Order: sequence, then structure tokens, then C-alpha cells
Amino acid sequence: MTERDYRKITSSWVMYDWANSGFYTSVLVVLFPYFHRAMIENAGLTKQDATAYLGYTLALSLLLSAVMAPVMGAIADHTGGRKRYFAFFLAIGVLATASLIVLGPTAYLLGSVLFGLAYVAFSGAEVFYESLLPHIATRNDIDQISARGYALGYLGGGILLAINALWLVKPNWFFMPDRDFAVRASFLSVAVWWAVFSLPLLRNVPEPPLAPSASERASPVRAGLERLGQTVRRLSRYRQLLLFLAAFWLYSDGIGTIIKMSFSYGEEMGIAEEDLVLAILITQFIAFPCAIGFGWMARQMGTKKALLVGLAVFIPICIIAYNMTAERAYLFYVLAFLVATVLGGTQALSRSLYGAMVPKSKSAEFFGFFSISSKFAGLFGPVLIAVLGQLKGTSRPGILFLAIFFIVGGLLLLLVNEQKGILAARQEDAQALAFPQEPVAS
Repeated sequence: MTERDYRKITSSWVMYDWANSGFYTSVLVVLFPYFHRAMIENAGLTKQDATAYLGYTLALSLLLSAVMAPVMGAIADHTGGRKRYFAFFLAIGVLATASLIVLGPTAYLLGSVLFGLAYVAFSGAEVFYESLLPHIATRNDIDQISARGYALGYLGGGILLAINALWLVKPNWFFMPDRDFAVRASFLSVAVWWAVFSLPLLRNVPEPPLAPSASERASPVRAGLERLGQTVRRLSRYRQLLLFLAAFWLYSDGIGTIIKMSFSYGEEMGIAEEDLVLAILITQFIAFPCAIGFGWMARQMGTKKALLVGLAVFIPICIIAYNMTAERAYLFYVLAFLVATVLGGTQALSRSLYGAMVPKSKSAEFFGFFSISSKFAGLFGPVLIAVLGQLKGTSRPGILFLAIFFIVGGLLLLLVNEQKGILAARQEDAQALAFPQEPVAS
């Protein structure tokens, strides 16, 4: 493979972070929480109910994603259809997002169903997208490519959010009758953005070669389930990977909850919508260079140490969020800045560290487990905030409790020996039948 081909493939791969971040930033973080809260209040319910119901919707979506991901990953490894399954979930996500434009003013239940379907599809596509990373990146380049993907994601998501925010604030500038119309137009813009910028991956990233075992059956579903069972039994051989997953399970729950619940929590605390959108927008553009910086930091001090630095910053973030009030709205900007400095880096390095410790011959299968870890873990934070919010009348205790997730997750990460984990993955690949070597730029 030439240097030019290698750069074309990796650049096309990272463009999907740009593509799907439009959904994550505009819909998941801002537009749907705003629209959902408006529908809840139109139906006569409270702000606390809106935060709680959003938490329950996220938790159920994550549960469905968690159950689906490892089975789909195992099937993809058997059939060699990573890109085909990716395209399937991409299409569902785009259509479900576009369908949000038809919701009525009190249709929060239908809204939850459509949003949940879009989020499940988003998660499913991400499994197959991330499973391609070990196949297209060299070991020396994997941290930088993963970080570049997250950086582009924050930049792309920030650009689309800026456009959508301007539509919401000044709809008349764009010949839109009101804010409600602008929200619906924004949902449609996200669907188009997501679809169009996914094309480079579909066109330029090659399907990884298939390395089936002789014992597998013709039925892909049956074979996929069999491979999944085999992977569960084999996990005891990957002790470092298991230890990393335990750490990731905890701190990823904290990170995901902070991202997904930030807008709804800020509204509950009385922060003005303009401040919320502006702070989240600032987060996107600060996170862009910081994600790149974490890739450089990982090369200087090691992936695990750089990841631990990022996790340590989340502890004061939880404390500051607990003390935030409407009178101290500036704290939301402080939070936005702190989150931006470490968000992309911790996510990118988690993905690349895991990718370095999984066997390439079973990458979709193992990235299915990576996804199931983050999804099952992600259940607890939103549910915790939802339940405590309804019991206590405020979501503050749940936000403070998230600090424990980062402390325990960081302590478990300290115990991971990544070199032993990488060696175990290489030994597994050496036993795979006719499995090619990693890509080499020449």
C-alpha cells in the first residue's frame, strides 16, 4: 500500500466522526432535549419530569444498543460485512432523525421512540465504524488517527451546531416563520449532514478480509452467536483487556452522562437557553485542538498515562456542576471549558488503547464488546440522575455521585498492563488462518 492510498483510507475513515457528530452534538446534546422539554411542558408536566424522562429514554436506547452490538459484531466477523451492516444502521439513523420533523407539540412519547431508534442506529453504525480502525491504521499511528477522528468530529459537530443555533436564535434571517420551524429544519439538516459526509468511508475504506474458522456454519446468525459464545469463553485469556473494560465501564458512564444530560441539567438549574447553546458550541471548538493534543501527549508519555490525566479533570467538573445555580451561570462556561479540554482526548485514547489490545481477526466482535461495555455502563448515569431527580426534586445529587465513577475507573485503569494486552492480541492474530499483516505505508 502506498503512502497516498494509506492517507486516503485513513482520512476517509476519520470523516465519519465529522459526519455522525452532527447527530451527537445537535440532536442528542441540544435539539432533542430542548424539543423534548417543550413537548413535556406542553403536556402539563414539570422540568424535573423532562430531565427524568430524557434519562429513561437514553437508558432504554443504550440497553437495546448493548444487547444488539456484540451479536451484530460477531455476525460481521463471520460474514465479512462490516461496511454493509454499517450502511444499514446509517440508513435507519438518518431516516429516524429526519422523521423527528413530523412531531406534534405534545408528542413526547412518539418523540422518544423516534429519537431512541435514531440513537440505537447511531450506536450500531459506530460499532462497525470503530471495528475498522485496527485494519486501516498502523500500530504507531493508531492513537493519532483515533484522536484526529474525534477532533474532526468536534469541529464538524460544532460547525453544524453553530448553523442550527443561528437558525434557532434568528429564524427570520433565514426566512423561517418561528423557532419551532427552525428546530424541525435543524433535524432535517442533521440527517442530510450525516448521510452526505458518510460517503467517503463507504467509497474509499476497503472491507477487511474475512478470516473464518472451519467450524463455522453457513447461517451467519447462528455462526455469529456461536462466535459470540466463543469470545465470551475466550475472554479469560485477555485479562488486561477485561481489566480495561471494567475501568472503561465506569468512567465512560460518567463521561457519557455529562455529555448527554448537560443541556437538560442546565435548563433545570435555570441557565438561559442562549448560555447553554453558546457554552456547548464553545466546547466543540476547544475540544478540536485538545483532542489532537492528547494524541501528541499519548506519544510523549504513553496512552494510559495521558488517559489518566484526562480522567482526573472530570472530578472537579462534577463538583462544579453540583454547585451551579442560575445566579452563577458563568460556572456553566467554566464547565464547558474544562470538559472541552479532556473530552475528545479521553474518548479517542480509550478507543485506540482498546483497539491496540484486540485481535484484528475478531475486531468487530471485540468492538461489539467495547460497545456493550459503554452502553450497559451508560445506563446507570442517566437512570441515577432521573431517579434521584424525581425522588429529591433536583438532579444535583446524581451529578455529584458521578465523581465516584471517575475515581474508581481511574484506579482500575492504573492496574492495566497495556503491553501484555497488545502481546495477547498479536498471539491471537498469529493463529488466525491466512490473516494479512497490518497496513504499512510505503
